[in-house]
Amino acid sequence: MPGRVIVLGGAGQFGRAAAQAFRAGGWQVASLVRSRSAARAVAGTEIVEVDARDGASVVAAARGADVVVHALNVPFTEWARFAIPLAETAIAAARENGAVLAVPGNLYNFGPGMPPLIDETMPMRPASRKGALRVEIEARLRQAGEAGLAVIVLRAGDFFGGDGLGAWFDRIIIRNIAVGRLTYPGPLDVVHEWAYLPDLAETLVRLVEARTGLAGYAAFGFAGHAVTGRAFAAAIGRACRREFKVGTMPWRLLRMMGVVVPVFRELDEIAYLWSTPHAIDGTALAAVIGDAPHTRLDQAVAAALASLGFRRRTSARA
Repeated sequence: MPGRVIVLGGAGQFGRAAAQAFRAGGWQVASLVRSRSAARAVAGTEIVEVDARDGASVVAAARGADVVVHALNVPFTEWARFAIPLAETAIAAARENGAVLAVPGNLYNFGPGMPPLIDETMPMRPASRKGALRVEIEARLRQAGEAGLAVIVLRAGDFFGGDGLGAWFDRIIIRNIAVGRLTYPGPLDVVHEWAYLPDLAETLVRLVEARTGLAGYAAFGFAGHAVTGRAFAAAIGRACRREFKVGTMPWRLLRMMGVVVPVFRELDEIAYLWSTPHAIDGTALAAVIGDAPHTRLDQAVAAALASLGFRRRTSARA
């Protein structure tokens, strides 16, 4: 039976999607946010204004929760300072309240030598600082699971869709859509793994419900949309009923500028994810929940554009 869930980082892109999905599933949802972010929390959820860096207050806010969703995130340039402490706060919040800890995972754990299909048995050989941090976080999650905490990691590709901002989709790819231009981060013929957020969030709810009462650490891969850049750009074109000129990221320039602009250096470290073909194997997940939610690519892209204010049109004006 649905109970109470608290979403740490309820105003962020994944946090909002998770809060919406749990609420739609009949759960009592609390959104933990900073005071200046309260307006972005999902309507109809309990708003808890707490600075996530205050671990004791987060643990107290999670009192009575059956599930803690760790959706806290920080800017790329702040990962070294905050990523592990925030993960430890989420672990403490779940452990002290006897709750399930649900965490979205990503692909930073795997370096440029990763195979075309990634499953739960794949060795983690990170090639970036953020990748090393993710591996360390998951090691701590595994340790917590071995100590009796119920931990779920749901690994996915790059987010798109939902009504949050801050992903490659809105910040880079469609940034210049109003003037008829898309910017794709990698070669157009390389397969890249995408996760449509509403599908991913609904999957997390189903996974939590399926593993109710089961302690220990468990990780699952979410097979979203593994498509080439050309196919992804074409889906955007079909959604807008027009053709776009597709350019690529100036990685060499960003690499040079990374000496003085920290965020460019951080982006360059994970540039290989756009040039190395990869997809996620969802077999283990299907064995637990059956077929995962999967919105068709064209429908998902159209919905993602609509959530950002774009509608079907034939002119270049947006």
